[in-house]
Amino acid sequence: MTFKPNKKLLITLGLTGLVVFGSMANMQQPQEQKAKNLKVLPKNLTHKQIDHIMDEWAHALGVRCNACHARDAATNKMDFASDAKPEKNVARAMFKMTSAINKKYFEAKKDSLGMMMETGISCVTCHNGKAHPEGGMHHDEDEGEKK
Repeated sequence: MTFKPNKKLLITLGLTGLVVFGSMANMQQPQEQKAKNLKVLPKNLTHKQIDHIMDEWAHALGVRCNACHARDAATNKMDFASDAKPEKNVARAMFKMTSAINKKYFEAKKDSLGMMMETGISCVTCHNGKAHPEGGMHHDEDEGEKK
């Protein structure tokens, strides 16, 4: 006599096993942490979206993360939520300024993320890859002295 397995039972056990192992795998995946201390950026942004925005700003200013963000002294890791560096508040003020200019003069609307759409001006408009753009007109010192 040969053993003949029940196909329905094998399929049911196989599917149950997939469901159990699949749910266990989902439980082990860490939940994405919400960003802390967002004051001008929309609070519903994902880490990936914030990282993309910060990369664009850093490129426009020709800087790295540490230009605005401080390191945690205990862990020596970047503390992105910290307001220890005054440059971070300058960046916030500049973001508000460009948003206001775009809204007033370029009728810029917000996109689905709550960010101003790519119209009008941005960081790179003035900074052009420099942390501190030189503003105003440049004259020879002798030119300013009239005789």
